[in-house]
Amino acid sequence: MAEGDNRSSNMLAAETASLEEQLQGWGEVMLVADKILRWERAWFPPAVVGVVSLVFLLIYYLDPSVLSGVSCFVMFLCLADYLVPILAPRIFGSNKWTTEQQQRFHEICSNLVKTRRRTVGWWRRLFTLKEEKPKMYFMTMIISLAAVAWIGQQVHNLFLTYLIVTFLLLLPGLNQHGIISKYVGMAKREINKLLKQKEKKNE
Repeated sequence: MAEGDNRSSNMLAAETASLEEQLQGWGEVMLVADKILRWERAWFPPAVVGVVSLVFLLIYYLDPSVLSGVSCFVMFLCLADYLVPILAPRIFGSNKWTTEQQQRFHEICSNLVKTRRRTVGWWRRLFTLKEEKPKMYFMTMIISLAAVAWIGQQVHNLFLTYLIVTFLLLLPGLNQHGIISKYVGMAKREINKLLKQKEKKNE
């Protein structure tokens, strides 16, 4: 068991080091983005919502086709991938890179690797469910996809995308400030109360 844990820790460290090397040019930008997404200042959440709203209003106004939208998005990513490593050191100054910043950058990369592992893990569990319990897998997928299709039919595509993007960008801050755990805890308590009331009625 300990050997397996050591191997897993070594693999995590190796993957983190590899990701750090790949994202080295993005270090300063990632640290700034991390501060914004974790709401280090009170005005960061409204700023994030404002910027996302502005981008989506621009998309709504321009009304590009799917192909044009995807092309522009990929073009923006390519430009960022090329320009950020060149411009970031000049804007932020590489000589200001401290041990604390390096440690935070390491933590960000480690969290990204862990998130990727969790995603792969859930994906593997889905295929394990398919092999071990095909009927449950089939019913779960059909019900889930039908629910998603119904939501997609009720809500406009662009507005739904706006809500998803906004939620994902606010998620690190919500998690950092304990808001998610607070409301999840409240929901669990309410569900437990309902279950206890139902048990009492059955008795």
